[in-house]
Amino acid sequence: MNSAEWISRNVSHWLPSADSLKKLALATAGRGPLASVSEAATVPDEPVPTRVRPTRERLKASLRRGDEVMSPRQLRGILEQLRSIVDNQVSEVEGGRRASQFADWYCQAKPGQRRDCWLLMSEQFAPDPQLVLQAQQQYELALNTADEGRAEMALRLALVSPRARLLQRFAAFENGVRFLVDMRAQLLVQAKSDKRLLALDGELEGLFSTWFEVAFLELRSISWNSPASMLEKLIQYEAVHDIRGWSDLKNRLDSDRRCYGFFHPRLPNEPLIFVEVALLDALPDKIAPLLDESAAAVNIKKASHAIFYSISNTQRGLHGVSFGDSLIKQVVETLKLEFSQLKVFATLSPIPGFRTWLTRHGDEMVGKLDDKARVALEVALGVPALDPKEMLAAADAAQSLDDKSPLRQWLMRCAAFYLADALQDGKPVDPVTRFHLGNGARVEQINWGADFSAKGLKQSYGMMVNYQYDLKRLDTYRAQFASGKMAVSSRVRALRL
Repeated sequence: MNSAEWISRNVSHWLPSADSLKKLALATAGRGPLASVSEAATVPDEPVPTRVRPTRERLKASLRRGDEVMSPRQLRGILEQLRSIVDNQVSEVEGGRRASQFADWYCQAKPGQRRDCWLLMSEQFAPDPQLVLQAQQQYELALNTADEGRAEMALRLALVSPRARLLQRFAAFENGVRFLVDMRAQLLVQAKSDKRLLALDGELEGLFSTWFEVAFLELRSISWNSPASMLEKLIQYEAVHDIRGWSDLKNRLDSDRRCYGFFHPRLPNEPLIFVEVALLDALPDKIAPLLDESAAAVNIKKASHAIFYSISNTQRGLHGVSFGDSLIKQVVETLKLEFSQLKVFATLSPIPGFRTWLTRHGDEMVGKLDDKARVALEVALGVPALDPKEMLAAADAAQSLDDKSPLRQWLMRCAAFYLADALQDGKPVDPVTRFHLGNGARVEQINWGADFSAKGLKQSYGMMVNYQYDLKRLDTYRAQFASGKMAVSSRVRALRL
């Protein structure tokens, strides 16, 4: 067994010096941090230790305690390596080289070791509290004086953490941005239950919001002639309607379809978000025809409607970084240049949280019925009094409910209430509704039986919704949304309970 093999086999037991990191990097050449982190993301993380000590206590100790993965000696070695990366005495190039070596070790580390690295980054690279306090006091004294601007700048500088500089060094090497995005994807799982990681998560989100600013993104058209590796990513990342294979994908990239994605120069072959568009001559009320591989292509010269039927974010690590609204706006402008006859820009969207929400609020929705509707439901269900649980059980047979069914009508009215009136902190509880209405769209039409697939029935009893982007009223609707008023068409307004 050579030394490189021994190191890889015993990676959890050794203290990573700069030399050993270099050896490990050579041993794993060809894989790199991108492949390793992505593969590891599929492995379940170890549970958060039940007995936790801050890293400052562990660094002073001599023995590990309870469920701690790294010994204090190993932890001190990791901290030394991280500090060497951000050392002010080394150049950006050298700092990036050290970060790359550390990343190679990190990608081979166990989940618990990675979590210890995150804790060190969170707890040991925070702003200096004394400097922050001093700068804050000076700023308060300088308010309304000629020195206010200078004091504000000093406070801003004091709040800049060494953590930000550390992460920027990781971004300096090839695939470094990819490494950080994948690292945050893993971190997000743990940050939900371990508040000690929130500082690192917040730092990453803040940096990503700057690095992935829309001004730095490129809108590209993706077609059947795009590289196979790109097409494979569409199949992999499609999150709304699963792509069943190459023939399905070819149908979605047919002559009457368009697909666009946002790309970043540091992730040149990786769409950050993409949208699938169907060019039609009417507003669609079912998803099946759009996914039918045997359907004839629409004559695009006569198309009047551009329908966004799938929008997929591809990078879990960019959660909280919003560029979907800009994608839609740029796609609309691009489509208008290619097809001047397009008049309507709308979606055919799922209602992912409706069924779960109605299960919790069934009593409330039954309570909103007037006497006539209540009696009609009782007769239709053959019960002396309405029981929300029984009603929802009967709704499992949604496919068999005709257009005169009182139960079907009640479900649609509940859906209208859910989309327009079910709010949390003044915003729709449904994430898709929140996204589109926040971008200036309106709830245009609720479609019964739009998606009777197993997924569609599980999400919303088979219903889908059209959100329409009226280009002349985007700003008006966006302002209404900001004030807590949802933009809803008259036909949906008439349905609301």
